[in-house]
Amino acid sequence: MSWCGWGDPAKARELPEQVRGLLRDLLGVRAPHAPAATLESVRLPPVALTPAHLAALAGVVGAEHVRTGHEERVRHTRGKSTPDLLRLRAGDGSDAPDAVVLPGSHEEVAELLALCSRERVAVVPFGGGTSVVGGLAAARAGFAGVVALDLARLDRLRSVDAESMTAGFEPGVRAPDAERLLAAHGLTLGHFPQSFEYATLGGFAAARSSGQASAGYGRFDDMVVGLTLATPSGTLDLGRAPKSAAGPDLRQLVLGSEGAFGVITALRLRVRRAPAERAYEGWRFPSWRAGSAAVRALAQEGPVPTVLRLSDETETMIGLAEPDAIGAGGSGCLLVAGHEGASVAARRAAAGAVLARLGGEPLGEGPGRAWEHGRFSAPYLRDALLAAGATVETLETAGFWANLPRLYDAVRLALLGALGSPLVMCHISHVYETGASLYFTVVTPQNEDPVAQWERAKAEVNAAVVAAGGTISHHHGVGRDHRAAYAAEIGPLGAGVLRAVKARLDPAGILNPGVLVPED
Repeated sequence: MSWCGWGDPAKARELPEQVRGLLRDLLGVRAPHAPAATLESVRLPPVALTPAHLAALAGVVGAEHVRTGHEERVRHTRGKSTPDLLRLRAGDGSDAPDAVVLPGSHEEVAELLALCSRERVAVVPFGGGTSVVGGLAAARAGFAGVVALDLARLDRLRSVDAESMTAGFEPGVRAPDAERLLAAHGLTLGHFPQSFEYATLGGFAAARSSGQASAGYGRFDDMVVGLTLATPSGTLDLGRAPKSAAGPDLRQLVLGSEGAFGVITALRLRVRRAPAERAYEGWRFPSWRAGSAAVRALAQEGPVPTVLRLSDETETMIGLAEPDAIGAGGSGCLLVAGHEGASVAARRAAAGAVLARLGGEPLGEGPGRAWEHGRFSAPYLRDALLAAGATVETLETAGFWANLPRLYDAVRLALLGALGSPLVMCHISHVYETGASLYFTVVTPQNEDPVAQWERAKAEVNAAVVAAGGTISHHHGVGRDHRAAYAAEIGPLGAGVLRAVKARLDPAGILNPGVLVPED
């Protein structure tokens, strides 16, 4: 994975001249003020951990699994948000961990947490490194150092229960590997977020991930039926049955905890039969309002496609739903529907009847296939835009159907007010009977301090989301970027509950300090 961008450097993309012209003429984008730093020139703080600390860590996992080299530290610095990448491209590695430690078992994780708790060493659990909300930048104040706890060695499929339709995994398994391992049994998770190529199963659980096929397969937290959590205070083994009335479900306390309460070391996940058929298609609606009504009808009345996504007029015009043909979009609002499994033709026809009745124009399989082919390409496009001098970032929220228009307008107005005349695009990407998520992409020219430029805009959007009654995140998580807004969302009592849980599981506060849990 690129150290200052997304994914495989061999897949890096050049912007078509049509897109360069659009950026220049429509937005006034110009080349960045300074060239990007090289990996070797990234400025890192000195390693704060003492030789005794490093020796103790090596005593748990072996010296070869404690790494303090320049490249290892850079590659474990922050996540993949636009501010994260801009800082690294500017040579700023000030949030780098002092050491990268790779445990090989639950027992080693537990022993490392006990050691770090005694020595007041902060621990940042690290999976695929794909956080886009500041979830991998620990607060250093008051700690002897910071360790990135890389779970890459915990990468096994432990069990498959074909009768119960569950599979047991270690947390460091990357999503493509999970699909490959399950395919040998004729199974799938069906979880395909945009981070699919690099993210891990443990990261999906820790951030309550939601994939592009969530309408058909559910969110990742819907798939988790059991898990093991190592904490400085001991181990939690959760999930004796699919559902239970034995008090509050503590699995839900761990899901979305972003490494602040403990380290997930095992997962038991619901699986599905691998689909026998797939069909993706496109529809055009005359307006965002008409398209939204059609999406709501499918979500509430059925049949619900496996994938259901509606782009607004601007996103359709730019062609963002088809990243391989960016700049060649059309008019109206593009809806992409994907059908997987059995009886695809019948379900597709039934959904098509609803869409046609509500004003949709069928476009055939072409737009659907284009979306499917480019579904993981957008982050590569962001890298090219950053290199060209544009700040491009995504943000998301969710709300009830009745409040969705207000939420949509609030976010757009906040971005326009903070950035002047940016390009703001949106799509509905995850639907429920009662509401949906809104996923925004914004493009604006970089000024002399693009990180500060975006942070001001992000603060305005966070405030607008809270004021408009939306949630601060549908699937990206809280991290550091959303922590203040999350506190406003759950209120003082809710924040106090989280602090109490943190104090019980992590008394020394070493786990991902500064992330998720609101300040007192």
